[in-house]
Amino acid sequence: MNKPWLKAITATVALSATVAALSAQAADAPGVAFVYLGNPGDAGWTFAHDAGSKEAEAKYGNKIKITRVENVPESADSERVFRDLANKGNKIIFGTSFGYQDFQLKVAKDFPDTIFLTATGFKKAKNFGTYDVRMYQGAYLAGVAAGYVTKTNTLGFVASVPIPEVVRNINAYTMGARSVNPKIHTKVIWINSWFDPGKEKQAAETLIGQGADVLLQNTDSNATLNTANEKHVWAFGWDSNMKKFGPNAHLGSVVAHWGVYYNAVIQQVLDGKWKNDPVWLGIPQKAVDLEDLNSGVIPAKAVQAVAAKRDELHTGKWDVFSGPIKDQSGAEKVPAGKTLSDPELQRINWYVEGVDGSLPK
Repeated sequence: MNKPWLKAITATVALSATVAALSAQAADAPGVAFVYLGNPGDAGWTFAHDAGSKEAEAKYGNKIKITRVENVPESADSERVFRDLANKGNKIIFGTSFGYQDFQLKVAKDFPDTIFLTATGFKKAKNFGTYDVRMYQGAYLAGVAAGYVTKTNTLGFVASVPIPEVVRNINAYTMGARSVNPKIHTKVIWINSWFDPGKEKQAAETLIGQGADVLLQNTDSNATLNTANEKHVWAFGWDSNMKKFGPNAHLGSVVAHWGVYYNAVIQQVLDGKWKNDPVWLGIPQKAVDLEDLNSGVIPAKAVQAVAAKRDELHTGKWDVFSGPIKDQSGAEKVPAGKTLSDPELQRINWYVEGVDGSLPK
């Protein structure tokens, strides 16, 4: 006998059981927390990390449970945030800025079953590791393009805080430009902040006033590109594609794809295979690139030169910090045949030949 009402009841019970199972699975899913220095609307550093977290969320679905905490300062207050996230049972806690490192390490000692990871850090513990992307590779490629475009032979760099990460990017940008135009010099202005659109704008205006006609930044807002757009000079986006904030000035953007790392490390944790070795990804892993080149402004030979260097980086035939490299005094810092190691790059505290001025004390 055909009993449609019985089939309906059976289907409803089955659906309820499925929903209950999925809910239980979601409840039991390991927590993955991201702590942000700013908010994703900055279009820069935090935006790029947030995009990476969303890639992981899309990939793993209800296998993980993501929490995001925005606008957390690099101070003792961050320790409270990390401790709270650990108390709530998160399995992985990502601190997405260098200044979180010591605070995460302190909390990690009290939560041995939680994995703590700091972006751009350099320390290590049993349940603590660090990760980074080689933005300097993209900065070098931007320098190659800038070397062909500049008319004044003066580049500008809006710098955040004087740590090796930023010094590497200044040096790489300068070396890339001088590889195709040895007359180039780079002027640098430090704003001593990762995110301060007002100071970033002032710095960009000052650099332009000093003759810089191609700008790059290592700060988190779109103010540098936007200012270049207003003043009719050229600039690059940083961390994400910033073209919409300065379409008439945009030469390309140095983009970080943090999702490459987040997807990989979450899988390692799920599989029980995570190790605390430092991770530093770059162009070979498609974690960094110079994207959306403005071929209407950048000459074809420059586009070809950028592509050639990208290929050399991708295959490992060449490295940005391979010698010979001189510092700004003309002294040889890296001899021919030698390449700076990762630990050396993480301690770099000198400008290459072609960078004007001196590093802040």
